[in-house]
Amino acid sequence: MALLELRNVIRRFGDFTAVNNVSLSIEAGEFFTLLGPSGCGKTTLLRMMAGFDVPDSGQILLDGQDIANTPPEKRPIHTVFQSYALFPHMTVANNVAFPLKMAGVASAEIEKRVEKALEEVQLSRFAHRFPHELSGGQKQRVAFARGLINRPRLLLMDEPLGALDAKLREDMQRELINLQKEVGITFVFVTHSQDEALALSQRIAVMNLGQIEQIGEPSVIYGHPTNRFIADFIGKINLIAARITQVSDKTMTLEINQLGTTTLPLKQDIKSGDQGVIAIRPEQVAVHALAKQVEIPHAYTGKVLDFLYVGDVTTYVIELDSGIRIEALLANSSPGRARFFEVNDPVIVSWPQEAIQFLLDQP
Repeated sequence: MALLELRNVIRRFGDFTAVNNVSLSIEAGEFFTLLGPSGCGKTTLLRMMAGFDVPDSGQILLDGQDIANTPPEKRPIHTVFQSYALFPHMTVANNVAFPLKMAGVASAEIEKRVEKALEEVQLSRFAHRFPHELSGGQKQRVAFARGLINRPRLLLMDEPLGALDAKLREDMQRELINLQKEVGITFVFVTHSQDEALALSQRIAVMNLGQIEQIGEPSVIYGHPTNRFIADFIGKINLIAARITQVSDKTMTLEINQLGTTTLPLKQDIKSGDQGVIAIRPEQVAVHALAKQVEIPHAYTGKVLDFLYVGDVTTYVIELDSGIRIEALLANSSPGRARFFEVNDPVIVSWPQEAIQFLLDQP
C-alpha cells in the first residue's frame, strides 16, 4: 500500500479548475517532486496534502485512510515554505522546539530531540542564535529541522530553495538528498526548476494546466518524454516538424521538415498521416568542421549563427542550409572557452539515429 494516495482529486476556484482529476501514489521513504510551470496546480495540490485546502471532490488517503477533511494540525505531516516562517524573537533551538512544546512533550525530551535535530542539519553551534543572525541557507536548515522534529510521516516542501542564490541552492540540494536518506522520511517537493527536480527526485510528476502529464524517474522524464510539452519544458531540446508517411508492424517512416525521411521503431497509437515533431537533445548533436567526412545518415551542412559560453559548456546555434536552426551543446574540457567554432564558420551537424524521438502534436 502506498503511504499517500490521491484519487481523482479536483479543486476549483470559481470557474477556474486549479487541479483537474489528479491521481497519484507516493511510497514511504520516497523523494517525490511535483514539477511544472507557475499556475499549473502543484502548490494547490501540496496545500491539499497538508490540509490547508480541501478538495471539491476526490480522496486523499494516508495509510489507506481518507484525510481530505482532517485539519492540518491533526495530520502527521509538516510543511516547509520558501519564506522559512521562523519566529524572529526565538532562538534557533526554540524555533525547532516549538512543535514539541505545542504537543506537550516533556522538557528533557525536547532538549534531547532538538539537539539531535540540529546535528542532522549541521547547526548545533548556532542553537542560541536568532534568525536575523543567520544566512539564508542556515535559516532554511532551521526550517527543515523544525519540520522534521516530530518525525512526520510526510515532509512537504513548497519551493523551499527558491530564495537562495545559485551556489547555495546547489549546496542545499546535496544537503537535502543526504538529509532525506538519513532520516528516511517521505519528502514531497514542489518546484518549477527542472534542474532541481532532476537532481533531487526519485520520481517526478510533471504538471500542466491542473493535470499530471507524466510520472517517472528523472532519467525517464528527461530521456523519454511522453509529449511535446514535457520535452520542451524539461531542459533544452530541438523540435523539428515531422509527419508519419508509412506504418508497418514494427516501424514508422517519418518525413522531417526539409531534412528528408527516417525510419524509427513503431510507437503505440501511431498511424500514417499523424503530425508531430522529432525531438533531439542538444548534447546529442555533434558539430564537425566542414572539411571532415561524416559517414552517418543524419548529417547536414550549415553555419554557426551564434554561441553562448556558460563555463562548463558552450551552446551553439547552427543554421542549416535548409533554414532549420539546431542547438548543439559541446563540453569545455580545457580552461577558457573551448575554441571549437566561431560565428559564420561552415560546419556539419549530425546526430545518431537513436537520438531521435517522435512526439505527436497535442490536440
